[in-house]
Amino acid sequence: QVQLVESGGGLVQAGGSLRLSCAASGSIFGINVMGWYRQAPGKQRELVARIISGGSTNYADSVKGRFTISRDYAKSTVLLQMNSLKPEDTAVYYCNINQFGEEYWGKGTLVTVSS
Repeated sequence: QVQLVESGGGLVQAGGSLRLSCAASGSIFGINVMGWYRQAPGKQRELVARIISGGSTNYADSVKGRFTISRDYAKSTVLLQMNSLKPEDTAVYYCNINQFGEEYWGKGTLVTVSS
């Protein structure tokens, strides 16, 4: 089993920054994909960014150039640095790990961007 705990959400003004952190514990192996998804009210959950164990990254077009995903392998932590935040970034952000075809989710952290 894998447990994921997110932190770092909050309220920020448009143009501001936040850093989300996700700590993974349990049966973590070296080969996996960790990422961040978000779900805004009335919308489907969508991929924000993900990072593969080799270091490759993928970003949603809407956040490219503003968000940066990174991993601390020693601490089994994945970070999401969010800059130049916009009101449309408001959502619950979920941490995800895909390991050997099994997916695990955190409970989410709320990010609210005011205009």
